[in-house]
Amino acid sequence: MRSYSTWLGIAVTLFLLPAGLAAQGKPGGGGGGGRPAGGGGIPTSSRPTLPNTNIPAPNTNFPSPTFLSGKVVTDDGTPLTDSPVIQTLCLGNLRNEGYADSKGSFSFDLQNNNSSAVVQDVEATSQSMGGFGSSSRNSGARRDLRQCSLQASLPGFRSDMIELASKANETGSADVGTIVLHRLAKVDGLTISVTSAAAPPKAKREYEKGREAETKSKWDPAQQHFAKAVEIYPKYAVAWNELGRMQLQKNDVAGATNSFRQSIAADAKFINPYAGLVEIALKEQKWQQVAEFSDKIVALNPVDFPQYWYDNSLADLFLSDFNTAQKSAERGLANDPHHKVPRLEYLLGIALARKNDYAGGLTHIQNYLRMVPNSSDRGAIDKQVAELQRLTTAQLK
Repeated sequence: MRSYSTWLGIAVTLFLLPAGLAAQGKPGGGGGGGRPAGGGGIPTSSRPTLPNTNIPAPNTNFPSPTFLSGKVVTDDGTPLTDSPVIQTLCLGNLRNEGYADSKGSFSFDLQNNNSSAVVQDVEATSQSMGGFGSSSRNSGARRDLRQCSLQASLPGFRSDMIELASKANETGSADVGTIVLHRLAKVDGLTISVTSAAAPPKAKREYEKGREAETKSKWDPAQQHFAKAVEIYPKYAVAWNELGRMQLQKNDVAGATNSFRQSIAADAKFINPYAGLVEIALKEQKWQQVAEFSDKIVALNPVDFPQYWYDNSLADLFLSDFNTAQKSAERGLANDPHHKVPRLEYLLGIALARKNDYAGGLTHIQNYLRMVPNSSDRGAIDKQVAELQRLTTAQLK
Protein backbone atom coordinates (compact mmCIF):
# COMPACT_ATOMS: atom_id res chain seq x y z
CA MET A 1 0.00 0.00 0.00
CA ARG A 2 1.17 3.47 -0.76
CA SER A 3 2.16 5.46 2.31
CA TYR A 4 2.67 9.21 2.20
CA SER A 5 3.72 9.58 5.83
CA THR A 6 7.47 9.58 5.15
CA TRP A 7 7.34 12.31 2.52
CA LEU A 8 4.77 14.32 4.41
CA GLY A 9 7.06 14.23 7.46
CA ILE A 10 9.97 15.46 5.37
CA ALA A 11 7.77 18.16 3.86
CA VAL A 12 6.53 19.29 7.26
CA THR A 13 10.09 19.60 8.50
CA LEU A 14 11.41 21.25 5.36
CA PHE A 15 8.56 23.70 4.91
CA LEU A 16 8.06 24.91 8.48
CA LEU A 17 7.34 28.60 8.12
CA PRO A 18 9.85 30.98 9.69
CA ALA A 19 8.52 33.97 11.60
CA GLY A 20 10.24 36.40 9.23
CA LEU A 21 8.29 35.13 6.25
CA ALA A 22 5.65 37.84 6.73
CA ALA A 23 8.10 40.48 5.55
CA GLN A 24 8.37 38.88 2.11
CA GLY A 25 5.30 40.44 0.58
CA LYS A 26 1.58 40.27 -0.10
CA PRO A 27 -0.40 37.23 -1.37
CA GLY A 28 0.58 36.11 -4.84
CA GLY A 29 4.20 37.26 -4.57
CA GLY A 30 7.19 35.00 -5.04
CA GLY A 31 6.46 31.62 -6.55
CA GLY A 32 9.96 30.28 -6.85
CA GLY A 33 11.91 29.65 -9.99
CA GLY A 34 11.44 26.91 -12.56
CA ARG A 35 12.69 23.37 -12.01
CA PRO A 36 16.50 23.36 -11.94
CA ALA A 37 18.45 20.77 -13.89
CA GLY A 38 19.50 17.71 -11.92
CA GLY A 39 17.76 16.46 -8.84
CA GLY A 40 18.22 15.61 -5.32
CA GLY A 41 6.32 -0.49 -3.53
CA ILE A 42 4.84 1.86 -6.15
CA PRO A 43 3.09 4.01 -3.59
CA THR A 44 -0.67 3.76 -3.68
CA SER A 45 -3.20 6.33 -2.57
CA SER A 46 -4.81 6.31 0.88
CA ARG A 47 -8.40 5.19 0.89
CA PRO A 48 -11.28 6.71 2.85
CA THR A 49 -13.06 4.93 5.65
CA LEU A 50 -16.59 6.00 6.31
CA PRO A 51 -18.00 8.00 9.19
CA ASN A 52 -20.20 6.18 11.66
CA THR A 53 -23.64 7.08 10.41
CA ASN A 54 -26.85 5.17 10.84
CA ILE A 55 -28.48 3.63 7.79
CA PRO A 56 -31.38 1.20 7.84
CA ALA A 57 -30.40 -2.45 8.15
CA PRO A 58 -31.13 -4.30 4.91
CA ASN A 59 -33.96 -6.78 4.69
CA THR A 60 -32.42 -10.24 4.96
CA ASN A 61 -35.59 -12.21 4.20
CA PHE A 62 -34.93 -12.71 0.51
CA PRO A 63 -33.17 -15.33 -1.61
CA SER A 64 -29.95 -14.33 -3.33
CA PRO A 65 -26.93 -15.99 -4.97
CA THR A 66 -23.78 -16.73 -3.00
CA PHE A 67 -21.33 -16.35 -5.88
CA LEU A 68 -21.32 -13.94 -8.82
CA SER A 69 -19.21 -14.56 -11.91
CA GLY A 70 -18.75 -12.94 -15.27
CA LYS A 71 -16.26 -11.50 -17.72
CA VAL A 72 -14.67 -8.11 -18.44
CA VAL A 73 -13.76 -7.04 -21.98
CA THR A 74 -12.68 -3.81 -23.65
CA ASP A 75 -14.86 -2.35 -26.38
CA ASP A 76 -12.00 -2.41 -28.90
CA GLY A 77 -10.78 -5.91 -28.02
CA THR A 78 -7.51 -4.76 -26.41
CA PRO A 79 -6.26 -7.63 -24.19
CA LEU A 80 -6.33 -7.03 -20.44
CA THR A 81 -2.77 -6.99 -19.09
CA ASP A 82 -3.82 -5.37 -15.83
CA SER A 83 -6.49 -6.72 -13.49
CA PRO A 84 -9.72 -4.71 -13.34
CA VAL A 85 -11.24 -4.34 -9.89
CA ILE A 86 -14.79 -5.71 -9.70
CA GLN A 87 -17.04 -3.45 -7.64
CA THR A 88 -20.61 -3.46 -6.40
CA LEU A 89 -22.56 -0.24 -5.87
CA CYS A 90 -25.40 -0.68 -3.38
CA LEU A 91 -27.34 2.34 -2.07
CA GLY A 92 -24.32 4.60 -2.52
CA ASN A 93 -21.78 2.17 -1.01
CA LEU A 94 -19.01 1.23 -3.44
CA ARG A 95 -17.23 -2.01 -2.54
CA ASN A 96 -14.23 -3.77 -4.03
CA GLU A 97 -15.25 -7.42 -4.41
CA GLY A 98 -12.25 -8.89 -6.21
CA TYR A 99 -10.24 -8.83 -9.41
CA ALA A 100 -10.69 -10.20 -12.90
CA ASP A 101 -7.90 -12.47 -14.14
CA SER A 102 -5.71 -11.87 -17.19
CA LYS A 103 -8.46 -13.25 -19.43
CA GLY A 104 -11.09 -10.98 -17.89
CA SER A 105 -12.92 -13.69 -15.94
CA PHE A 106 -14.02 -13.08 -12.36
CA SER A 107 -15.89 -14.82 -9.57
CA PHE A 108 -16.41 -13.71 -5.99
CA ASP A 109 -18.22 -14.74 -2.83
CA LEU A 110 -20.84 -12.22 -1.75
CA GLN A 111 -20.58 -13.47 1.83
CA ASN A 112 -16.83 -12.92 2.08
CA ASN A 113 -16.55 -9.98 4.48
CA ASN A 114 -12.89 -9.37 3.63
CA SER A 115 -13.59 -8.84 -0.06
CA SER A 116 -16.60 -6.61 0.46
CA ALA A 117 -15.20 -3.81 2.62
CA VAL A 118 -16.66 -0.44 1.75
CA VAL A 119 -14.00 1.64 0.01
CA GLN A 120 -16.05 4.67 -0.93
CA ASP A 121 -19.39 6.22 -0.05
CA VAL A 122 -20.47 8.25 -3.05
CA GLU A 123 -23.27 9.90 -1.09
CA ALA A 124 -21.32 11.00 2.00
CA THR A 125 -18.30 13.14 2.70
CA SER A 126 -15.54 11.19 4.41
CA GLN A 127 -14.32 12.73 7.66
CA SER A 128 -11.43 10.39 8.32
CA MET A 129 -8.97 8.52 6.15
CA GLY A 130 -7.81 4.95 6.57
CA GLY A 131 -6.25 2.06 4.70
CA PHE A 132 -7.89 0.25 1.84
CA GLY A 133 -9.89 -2.74 2.94
CA SER A 134 -10.39 -1.56 6.50
CA SER A 135 -13.64 -2.59 8.14
CA SER A 136 -16.52 -0.17 7.96
CA ARG A 137 -20.17 0.08 8.55
CA ASN A 138 -22.32 -2.90 7.63
CA SER A 139 -19.37 -4.58 5.86
CA GLY A 140 -20.71 -7.95 6.90
CA ALA A 141 -24.39 -7.27 6.29
CA ARG A 142 -26.22 -9.25 3.67
CA ARG A 143 -27.05 -7.05 0.71
CA ASP A 144 -30.27 -6.85 -1.23
CA LEU A 145 -29.05 -7.25 -4.81
CA ARG A 146 -32.24 -5.63 -6.07
CA GLN A 147 -30.63 -2.36 -5.02
CA CYS A 148 -27.16 -3.10 -6.41
CA SER A 149 -25.24 -2.81 -9.65
CA LEU A 150 -21.88 -4.20 -10.75
CA GLN A 151 -19.00 -2.52 -12.55
CA ALA A 152 -15.31 -2.93 -13.32
CA SER A 153 -12.67 -0.33 -12.51
CA LEU A 154 -9.55 0.12 -14.63
CA PRO A 155 -7.66 3.41 -15.07
CA GLY A 156 -8.35 5.03 -18.43
CA PHE A 157 -11.70 3.30 -18.95
CA ARG A 158 -15.37 3.85 -18.18
CA SER A 159 -17.33 0.76 -17.19
CA ASP A 160 -20.79 -0.35 -18.19
CA MET A 161 -23.06 -0.92 -15.18
CA ILE A 162 -24.86 -4.25 -14.79
CA GLU A 163 -28.00 -4.08 -12.70
CA LEU A 164 -28.19 -7.09 -10.37
CA ALA A 165 -31.96 -7.01 -9.78
CA SER A 166 -32.49 -9.81 -12.29
CA LYS A 167 -30.08 -12.02 -10.32
CA ALA A 168 -31.53 -11.25 -6.88
CA ASN A 169 -33.81 -14.29 -6.71
CA GLU A 170 -31.24 -16.81 -7.91
CA THR A 171 -29.44 -19.11 -5.47
CA GLY A 172 -25.97 -20.66 -5.54
CA SER A 173 -23.98 -19.11 -8.40
CA ALA A 174 -25.16 -16.49 -10.89
CA ASP A 175 -23.47 -15.44 -14.14
CA VAL A 176 -23.89 -11.70 -14.61
CA GLY A 177 -22.61 -11.75 -18.19
CA THR A 178 -20.07 -9.36 -19.71
CA ILE A 179 -18.94 -5.99 -18.39
CA VAL A 180 -17.64 -3.78 -21.20
CA LEU A 181 -14.93 -1.18 -20.57
CA HIS A 182 -14.88 1.90 -22.82
CA ARG A 183 -11.70 3.93 -23.27
CA LEU A 184 -11.94 7.52 -22.02
CA ALA A 185 -11.61 10.07 -24.82
CA LYS A 186 -9.13 12.39 -23.04
CA VAL A 187 -6.83 9.62 -21.79
CA ASP A 188 -3.82 8.56 -23.88
CA GLY A 189 -2.08 6.35 -21.32
CA LEU A 190 -3.34 3.03 -19.95
CA THR A 191 -2.34 0.39 -17.44
CA ILE A 192 -2.67 -2.21 -20.19
CA SER A 193 -0.35 -2.40 -23.19
CA VAL A 194 -1.30 -2.78 -26.83
CA THR A 195 1.91 -4.73 -27.49
CA SER A 196 0.54 -7.74 -25.61
CA ALA A 197 -1.77 -8.66 -28.49
CA ALA A 198 1.22 -9.45 -30.72
CA ALA A 199 3.08 -11.57 -28.15
CA PRO A 200 3.85 -15.11 -29.42
CA PRO A 201 2.10 -17.93 -27.52
CA LYS A 202 5.37 -19.11 -25.95
CA ALA A 203 6.09 -15.62 -24.59
CA LYS A 204 2.54 -15.37 -23.22
CA ARG A 205 2.96 -18.71 -21.45
CA GLU A 206 6.17 -17.53 -19.80
CA TYR A 207 4.47 -14.30 -18.75
CA GLU A 208 1.53 -16.16 -17.22
CA LYS A 209 3.89 -18.49 -15.37
CA GLY A 210 5.68 -15.43 -14.05
CA ARG A 211 2.43 -13.88 -12.85
CA GLU A 212 1.44 -17.13 -11.15
CA ALA A 213 4.78 -17.31 -9.35
CA GLU A 214 4.46 -13.64 -8.43
CA THR A 215 1.10 -14.20 -6.73
CA LYS A 216 2.81 -16.85 -4.57
CA SER A 217 5.67 -14.45 -3.68
CA LYS A 218 8.14 -16.68 -5.51
CA TRP A 219 10.25 -13.82 -6.77
CA ASP A 220 13.17 -15.73 -8.32
CA PRO A 221 11.05 -18.05 -10.51
CA ALA A 222 8.83 -15.11 -11.45
CA GLN A 223 11.85 -13.07 -12.56
CA GLN A 224 13.14 -15.99 -14.61
CA HIS A 225 9.83 -16.41 -16.44
CA PHE A 226 9.52 -12.69 -17.19
CA ALA A 227 13.11 -12.63 -18.44
CA LYS A 228 12.33 -15.54 -20.80
CA ALA A 229 9.19 -13.76 -22.00
CA VAL A 230 11.07 -10.62 -23.06
CA GLU A 231 13.85 -12.71 -24.57
CA ILE A 232 11.26 -14.37 -26.82
CA TYR A 233 9.41 -11.10 -27.50
CA PRO A 234 11.52 -7.97 -26.83
CA LYS A 235 8.50 -5.67 -27.37
CA TYR A 236 6.58 -7.27 -24.49
CA ALA A 237 6.01 -4.09 -22.46
CA VAL A 238 4.06 -5.68 -19.59
CA ALA A 239 6.67 -8.43 -19.16
CA TRP A 240 9.46 -5.84 -19.01
CA ASN A 241 7.48 -3.96 -16.36
CA GLU A 242 6.95 -7.10 -14.25
CA LEU A 243 10.61 -7.98 -14.63
CA GLY A 244 11.46 -4.54 -13.26
CA ARG A 245 9.14 -5.06 -10.30
CA MET A 246 10.80 -8.39 -9.48
CA GLN A 247 14.23 -6.75 -9.69
CA LEU A 248 13.06 -4.09 -7.25
CA GLN A 249 11.97 -6.84 -4.87
CA LYS A 250 15.63 -7.94 -4.86
CA ASN A 251 16.93 -4.35 -4.55
CA ASP A 252 18.44 -4.48 -8.04
CA VAL A 253 17.72 -0.81 -8.75
CA ALA A 254 19.94 -0.62 -11.85
CA GLY A 255 18.32 -3.70 -13.36
CA ALA A 256 14.82 -2.47 -12.53
CA THR A 257 15.53 0.95 -14.03
CA ASN A 258 16.69 -0.68 -17.26
CA SER A 259 13.63 -2.94 -17.40
CA PHE A 260 11.23 -0.07 -16.84
CA ARG A 261 12.94 1.93 -19.58
CA GLN A 262 12.74 -1.07 -21.93
CA SER A 263 9.02 -1.29 -21.18
CA ILE A 264 8.59 2.38 -22.08
CA ALA A 265 10.61 1.88 -25.26
CA ALA A 266 8.23 -0.92 -26.24
CA ASP A 267 5.07 1.08 -25.45
CA ALA A 268 5.44 4.74 -24.51
CA LYS A 269 1.73 4.98 -23.55
CA PHE A 270 1.92 2.16 -20.99
CA ILE A 271 1.76 3.95 -17.63
CA ASN A 272 3.04 1.30 -15.21
CA PRO A 273 6.79 1.55 -15.92
CA TYR A 274 6.74 5.32 -15.40
CA ALA A 275 5.25 4.60 -11.98
CA GLY A 276 8.14 2.24 -11.27
CA LEU A 277 10.63 4.96 -12.13
CA VAL A 278 8.77 7.40 -9.86
CA GLU A 279 9.11 4.91 -7.01
CA ILE A 280 12.85 4.58 -7.56
CA ALA A 281 13.33 8.35 -7.77
CA LEU A 282 11.30 8.88 -4.58
CA LYS A 283 13.42 6.40 -2.66
CA GLU A 284 16.59 8.10 -3.90
CA GLN A 285 15.10 11.59 -3.33
CA LYS A 286 15.93 12.61 -6.88
CA TRP A 287 13.26 15.25 -7.12
CA GLN A 288 13.91 16.31 -10.68
CA GLN A 289 13.32 12.73 -11.81
CA VAL A 290 10.21 12.44 -9.65
CA ALA A 291 8.90 15.57 -11.34
CA GLU A 292 9.76 14.36 -14.86
CA PHE A 293 8.33 10.84 -14.53
CA SER A 294 5.18 11.94 -12.72
CA ASP A 295 4.77 14.60 -15.44
CA LYS A 296 4.66 11.73 -17.95
CA ILE A 297 1.98 9.87 -16.01
CA VAL A 298 -0.37 12.82 -15.53
CA ALA A 299 0.11 13.88 -19.15
CA LEU A 300 -0.90 10.41 -20.34
CA ASN A 301 -3.77 10.11 -17.88
CA PRO A 302 -4.69 13.25 -15.92
CA VAL A 303 -7.91 11.72 -14.57
CA ASP A 304 -7.24 8.49 -12.67
CA PHE A 305 -4.05 9.07 -10.69
CA PRO A 306 -4.30 11.86 -8.10
CA GLN A 307 -1.41 10.19 -6.24
CA TYR A 308 0.93 11.18 -9.09
CA TRP A 309 -0.33 14.76 -9.03
CA TYR A 310 0.71 14.56 -5.37
CA ASP A 311 4.19 13.29 -6.28
CA ASN A 312 4.45 15.99 -8.93
CA SER A 313 3.50 18.73 -6.48
CA LEU A 314 5.82 17.36 -3.78
CA ALA A 315 8.78 17.26 -6.18
CA ASP A 316 8.14 20.84 -7.26
CA LEU A 317 8.07 21.99 -3.65
CA PHE A 318 11.49 20.44 -3.10
CA LEU A 319 12.65 22.07 -6.35
CA SER A 320 11.30 25.46 -5.14
CA ASP A 321 8.95 25.70 -8.13
CA PHE A 322 5.98 26.86 -6.06
CA ASN A 323 3.80 27.92 -9.00
CA THR A 324 3.95 24.46 -10.57
CA ALA A 325 3.54 22.82 -7.16
CA GLN A 326 0.33 24.80 -6.67
CA LYS A 327 -1.03 23.91 -10.11
CA SER A 328 -0.26 20.21 -9.67
CA ALA A 329 -1.94 20.08 -6.27
CA GLU A 330 -4.99 21.88 -7.68
CA ARG A 331 -5.19 19.46 -10.62
CA GLY A 332 -4.89 16.54 -8.24
CA LEU A 333 -7.70 17.82 -6.04
CA ALA A 334 -9.89 18.45 -9.09
CA ASN A 335 -9.48 14.79 -10.06
CA ASP A 336 -9.89 13.44 -6.52
CA PRO A 337 -13.52 14.25 -5.61
CA HIS A 338 -13.64 11.62 -2.85
CA HIS A 339 -10.35 12.71 -1.25
CA LYS A 340 -8.40 9.48 -1.69
CA VAL A 341 -5.23 11.56 -1.38
CA PRO A 342 -6.09 14.13 1.32
CA ARG A 343 -2.48 15.29 1.60
CA LEU A 344 -2.97 17.14 -1.67
CA GLU A 345 -4.75 19.74 0.49
CA TYR A 346 -1.66 20.02 2.67
CA LEU A 347 0.73 20.43 -0.28
CA LEU A 348 -1.52 23.08 -1.83
CA GLY A 349 -1.50 24.92 1.49
CA ILE A 350 2.30 24.85 1.65
CA ALA A 351 2.65 25.99 -1.97
CA LEU A 352 0.33 28.95 -1.35
CA ALA A 353 2.12 29.86 1.89
CA ARG A 354 5.45 29.82 0.06
CA LYS A 355 3.92 32.31 -2.38
CA ASN A 356 2.94 34.50 0.61
CA ASP A 357 -0.77 33.69 0.30
CA TYR A 358 -0.98 32.88 4.00
CA ALA A 359 -4.78 32.92 4.23
CA GLY A 360 -5.11 30.53 1.30
CA GLY A 361 -2.40 28.27 2.69
CA LEU A 362 -4.07 28.24 6.09
CA THR A 363 -7.42 27.24 4.60
CA HIS A 364 -6.03 24.20 2.76
CA ILE A 365 -3.88 22.99 5.64
CA GLN A 366 -6.91 23.21 7.91
CA ASN A 367 -8.89 21.27 5.28
CA TYR A 368 -6.27 18.53 5.52
CA LEU A 369 -6.49 18.41 9.31
CA ARG A 370 -10.27 18.13 9.14
CA MET A 371 -9.86 15.10 6.85
CA VAL A 372 -7.02 13.54 8.85
CA PRO A 373 -7.41 14.79 12.44
CA ASN A 374 -5.04 12.11 13.78
CA SER A 375 -2.18 12.78 11.38
CA SER A 376 1.15 11.47 12.68
CA ASP A 377 2.57 14.96 12.01
CA ARG A 378 -0.25 16.76 13.82
CA GLY A 379 2.04 18.51 16.31
CA ALA A 380 4.28 20.04 13.64
CA ILE A 381 1.34 20.95 11.43
CA ASP A 382 -0.43 22.64 14.36
CA LYS A 383 2.66 24.85 14.71
CA GLN A 384 2.41 25.72 11.01
CA VAL A 385 -1.26 26.58 11.45
CA ALA A 386 -0.48 28.88 14.39
CA GLU A 387 2.27 30.61 12.42
CA LEU A 388 0.03 31.04 9.37
CA GLN A 389 -2.71 32.50 11.55
CA ARG A 390 -0.20 35.03 12.91
CA LEU A 391 1.09 35.87 9.42
CA THR A 392 -2.43 36.23 8.04
CA THR A 393 -3.35 38.68 10.82
CA ALA A 394 -0.16 40.67 10.28
CA GLN A 395 -0.72 40.79 6.54
CA LEU A 396 -4.20 42.25 6.95
CA LYS A 397 -2.98 45.16 9.12
